[in-house]
Amino acid sequence: MFKLFYVILMNLFRAPYMIPKMRHQANHPEKYTEKKRYSLVLHAISLMKRSGRIHTRSYGEENLPKEGGYVMYPNHQGKYDVLGIMISHKEPCSFVMDADKSHTILVREIVDLVQGKRMDTQDVRQAMTVISEISHEVKEGRKYIVFPEGGYGFNNKNRMGEFKPGSFKCAVRAKAPIVPVALIDSYKVFNSYTMGRVNTQVHFLKPLYYEEYRGLKTIEIARLVKHRISEAISQYSFRPYGG
Repeated sequence: MFKLFYVILMNLFRAPYMIPKMRHQANHPEKYTEKKRYSLVLHAISLMKRSGRIHTRSYGEENLPKEGGYVMYPNHQGKYDVLGIMISHKEPCSFVMDADKSHTILVREIVDLVQGKRMDTQDVRQAMTVISEISHEVKEGRKYIVFPEGGYGFNNKNRMGEFKPGSFKCAVRAKAPIVPVALIDSYKVFNSYTMGRVNTQVHFLKPLYYEEYRGLKTIEIARLVKHRISEAISQYSFRPYGG
């Protein structure tokens, strides 16, 4: 948490330039391509990483499907999770987040730049509408990040909660590849008491294609994806940075 305030403080002088620029591009998607807007998001993330001494190493990019849309399902550790995945995912992608947490400065701009989805977890009808919208967009080729745990615990030490089966409906309805993503030490960035250099890992695991999961119930898919992520965390959590 301390590092979050530190990063904000170190980048305050950029805010009068960056925030209006991000807001302008977000408000005019007809003028700026998805790649252009995503590039601006990556630039903002890079500035935060540099000022906060945050180092993220990604693995398994070769596992990402080369064509079409897909849904990435990572474990959830904190506020840096989406940023760590995006900076490791060169093609434009979007994400889903809690509507109540999506309207703070910079978060709002990032959500709008990638045309992310705001989900009201207390409104079942609205949540189902969001799932339907994601399914349609994934069919059209978009890539999404969906956190099956929903929330996260502070300083969670790479521990995982239960994966909600309903979160997999958008991939199932789109008959799209499911890409498990293992995040390691992501919690240390903005959801711990760490102030020094932080090293995090993003592992894109082998995808589950529709032909592989079509006969499974969403609860079975949730267990399978969680198991694969858990195995990856156990295998790689002690990997030296850069190893």
